[in-house]
Amino acid sequence: MSGTRQTHEGRGQRSSKLSGLAVALGCVLFLGGFIWGVIVYEPFTVPTPSMTPTIDAGDRVLAQRIDGSQVHRGDVVVFRDASWGDLPLVKRVVGIGGDKVACCTDGKLTVNGKEISEPYLAKGSPASASGIPATKVPQGRLFVLGDERRGSLDSSMHLQDAGNGSVPRSAVDARVDAVAWPMRGMPHPSGFAGLPGGLSQPGPLTIVLTMVIVGAVLILGGAAWPGLASRMGGRSRSDGAGRGELAGVR
Repeated sequence: MSGTRQTHEGRGQRSSKLSGLAVALGCVLFLGGFIWGVIVYEPFTVPTPSMTPTIDAGDRVLAQRIDGSQVHRGDVVVFRDASWGDLPLVKRVVGIGGDKVACCTDGKLTVNGKEISEPYLAKGSPASASGIPATKVPQGRLFVLGDERRGSLDSSMHLQDAGNGSVPRSAVDARVDAVAWPMRGMPHPSGFAGLPGGLSQPGPLTIVLTMVIVGAVLILGGAAWPGLASRMGGRSRSDGAGRGELAGVR
């Protein structure tokens, strides 16, 4: 019996060590992912429907803090511009410095003469409600449109402003990576992929979320494991004792 007791005690000590290791690793992953997310991402509430159906009014989005020099065509950015009211605005970048943007001879937006497929627009939605004459985007600036082209106060409505309706790259605060609430994906702006410079690389949001989720599972599982192991060990000893008693009956 003493040998059996020592075996169970040894298993209990190993179980306790493994549990502590799982909890410690879980804390590192959970806190590391959470802190990384707080440093890299900023939440915003979108106040208007100018980006529907990609982002509806009232949606909460996670935007990666970036420098304006990192912006590519197709990105959905958060920016401020005093001439537009100096409030945080969310729009899609369709042209960068040196591009010629126009719409809509064939019903589609063109950039440098290339027709752009825009799967993020609502079915039947025009690429522009009022049309965009061929417009050259000055260097260091961005031409932005809302995904709801009928009601968005975007570059197409500011063509008479300085910069032909564009905004400076320095006005960009962040790039939207995901709609956090209600949770849903962001359509891929594949229509811009063939243009020089390509598309932006995804931010670390997937890695951050994976770290947080795995960390939480390890913490909860590690904390619960000693109790589960103890119950299983107790049940095993009880079954062994019962078999011993039955064996002694002739």
